Amino acid sequence: MSTKALALPPALTQWRERSRGYWRSRAPRERLALGAAGVAVGVLLVWLLFVQPAWRTLRDTPAQLDQLDAQLQQMQRLAAESQSLRGVAPVSQAQAAAALKSATDRLGDKARLSLQGERASLTLNGVSPEGLRGWLLEARSAARARPVEAQLTRGPQGYTGTLAVSLGTGGTP
Repeated sequence: MSTKALALPPALTQWRERSRGYWRSRAPRERLALGAAGVAVGVLLVWLLFVQPAWRTLRDTPAQLDQLDAQLQQMQRLAAESQSLRGVAPVSQAQAAAALKSATDRLGDKARLSLQGERASLTLNGVSPEGLRGWLLEARSAARARPVEAQLTRGPQGYTGTLAVSLGTGGTP
């Protein structure tokens, strides 16, 4: 190779010569200190740019994998539940209304149900989370009802508000 192909631009050549002159003008003790500082800065840069991100990834990955596995299992459970619900025969509107009334009666005077065609509205006043969950489960399984709208507020006595469900009679549950 020719030396012209490897020649540096004049500005870099001047900077290199000034740096060499500065280095030669330093005492051996100063050169040692500057070299140690340069090595320390180099090690810090290697740590920050290469080692630390890889180390963080190795440290955080098992927890992320566990979280993703839990999400996958939940999605698989929901998919299985969806498949099983597709196979269930639809109920008549009278059966759905009776099932919703029965579930509402279990909540006592804290809930009031009103039916309007294929839609039912449940008005809540201080219903416990367990009571609401039980009502929703029974509405889904016995009446094949699906929640379509909810305006709920959680207070010290429980949930207050309205919950609308679609009975979906004759259609896909």
